[in-house]
Amino acid sequence: MLGTTFLLALRSIARHKLRSFLTILGIIIGVGAVVTMVTLGEATTAQVQKSISALGTNILQVRPGQGFGRGGGGPRPPAFDPSDAAAIANQVAGVTAVAPQAQASATAIYEGANWSTTVQGTTNAAFVVQPWPLASGRYWTDAEEQAGKSVCVIGNTVRTNLFRGGDAVGRRMRIGAISCDVIGVLTTRGQAGFGGDQDDVVIMPIKAVQRRFTGTRDVALLLVGVDQAYSTATVQASLKDLLRERRRIADGADDNFFVFDTKQISDTLSSTTQLLTQIVTAVAAISLLVGGIGIMNIMLVSVTERTREIGIRLAIGAVAREVLLQFLVEAVVLSMLGGVIGLLVAQLAIGALSWAGGLPFLFVPQINVIAFAISAIIGVVFGYFPARRAAGLNPIDALRHE
Repeated sequence: MLGTTFLLALRSIARHKLRSFLTILGIIIGVGAVVTMVTLGEATTAQVQKSISALGTNILQVRPGQGFGRGGGGPRPPAFDPSDAAAIANQVAGVTAVAPQAQASATAIYEGANWSTTVQGTTNAAFVVQPWPLASGRYWTDAEEQAGKSVCVIGNTVRTNLFRGGDAVGRRMRIGAISCDVIGVLTTRGQAGFGGDQDDVVIMPIKAVQRRFTGTRDVALLLVGVDQAYSTATVQASLKDLLRERRRIADGADDNFFVFDTKQISDTLSSTTQLLTQIVTAVAAISLLVGGIGIMNIMLVSVTERTREIGIRLAIGAVAREVLLQFLVEAVVLSMLGGVIGLLVAQLAIGALSWAGGLPFLFVPQINVIAFAISAIIGVVFGYFPARRAAGLNPIDALRHE
């Protein structure tokens, strides 16, 4: 019986193809929009977490000042000193390594090619705190670090623009006014969520950068690696106490440095992205409600058009339950057809928008199944009233209907 009812529903839909398509258009838009928004939200969250993870996990970043930038127009806060890094590594429990960093901008030159890039001075501890594998070559040795040798490890963007994508290890290039031996090339990290191209960098021993570029022993950033067994909040509190003591900050006075946890950044950005996704999805879901109303409207029109047909069926022995089932199945088939088309449209939209936005293409089975199930439920909910109305017609009155 159900199979026959299903075939009757398909025949009825096929008789009015354009009207059937316009009827399910709201469902198509609603399902497509919901699936697209949720999937893109998941892809954005994944991209944010990937960008943050490139900075390293369980890392505390310590900078002078009370936030990014000087702010407030007051005097410049004192920079850190290499001895601060040593003190943190030796006196704060739970710290695996501390990497001081100094930074400058310079133009790299090799055989007529030049490229403006960032020169970053640090120690070998940086590759412990923030593991960054090499594509080729090696890191500098402890002896080269202590001597402040002009050796460098470069990112893939610098390699591509200076060495035409060829092998850079063993070559000598100029950075600003000095010559530098390229001893290693880093693997590609790509774009950061908020930090630009991570591969556009030249990394050198910090003493070389301080002597040749900054001219001071100032350290602009401390990267502190935290042992997984320790709470970053506990380590952060101990670190602040030590720095307040070393920087002679009076009790009650504000810190002239700030510390932030990369995990906290990841959690905050992810929760914000998820909240925005939920809001946009809720707005898109309104289309499903509109689509359901459209189905109910067309089904009521269909009942009116087919009143005489319903009367004939009732007169020759069909029971009210069979008539109700026929129209209810028709509404559900319409809605599910809209759901299937909506899912196909969503995959095309996700592919196009992911490519345009540089996001990873994701397929989230849960939201696809849920969206399809909701489309079927909408058919039941909004198709029940017209089906009930058809089943409740009086056969004699229905046969008299013109």
